[in-house]
Amino acid sequence: MNFKKTQIGKLIIAVSLTMNLVSCKEEEAVTTSTTSTEVPAVYKKVYGATSITSDGTYITFKTKNLPDHKSPYYATSNALYEAYIGTTFGGNTFKKNPNTISELSVTVKIPLNPKVDATHAATPLGAIGIALNGVAFFNQYAGPNNQALTNEIVSFDKYYGHPQNSGVYHYHVEPLYLTTVKSTKSGLMGFLLDGFPVYGPQEENGTTVTSSQLDAYHGHTHTTIDYPNGTYHYHFTADAPYLNGSGYYGTPGTITQ
Repeated sequence: MNFKKTQIGKLIIAVSLTMNLVSCKEEEAVTTSTTSTEVPAVYKKVYGATSITSDGTYITFKTKNLPDHKSPYYATSNALYEAYIGTTFGGNTFKKNPNTISELSVTVKIPLNPKVDATHAATPLGAIGIALNGVAFFNQYAGPNNQALTNEIVSFDKYYGHPQNSGVYHYHVEPLYLTTVKSTKSGLMGFLLDGFPVYGPQEENGTTVTSSQLDAYHGHTHTTIDYPNGTYHYHFTADAPYLNGSGYYGTPGTITQ
């Protein structure tokens, strides 16, 4: 009888170990299948994003769309509030608009491997890309009917941004805080929704870029420090259309709020 009990005990232990081993393998398989794709280093330069992920097809940024520099458009209780009297883009005298900066929850998806798109979809009013500090890029028009920026330029703060009526802070023109504090005039400024990068108003050799040197979409192709093999990229310029011309060069991703 003792011999039989011993054999039964060994059988129970063996079955238990086998079940545990199967369970561990199942858990391991689940963990492996959910591993995310590594995010290339160039996208990690978007330091204002709260998260950056890749699924192998798209890079996804999440952001609160809050500028990391001082502005008169923050609430007076905010540590980044700063009253401003002076000049803004184009030498215009600053005139504050009635809007204030709002914290948002924004998801921006751009193609990981951007390609030229023959349709060149028009850039809409609203966000068309993301800056390094997580703030939105807007195109060369003012709402509601694609008007020239003439009347809005005076409301750009000292870093050349401002909020629209629902509190979305954005840059239509050179983001001065990025080009003079966080980076340089020739540095990477962010990405448009089609995945192609945006650079400042100078080339790496220090020459100033003008719209006449760029194509209809306000970009061109050559090597940069971030893309040693070359890539199409946009530039900010001091003359209209400032950032984007007749549409996206590539196929745009999505932005949701």
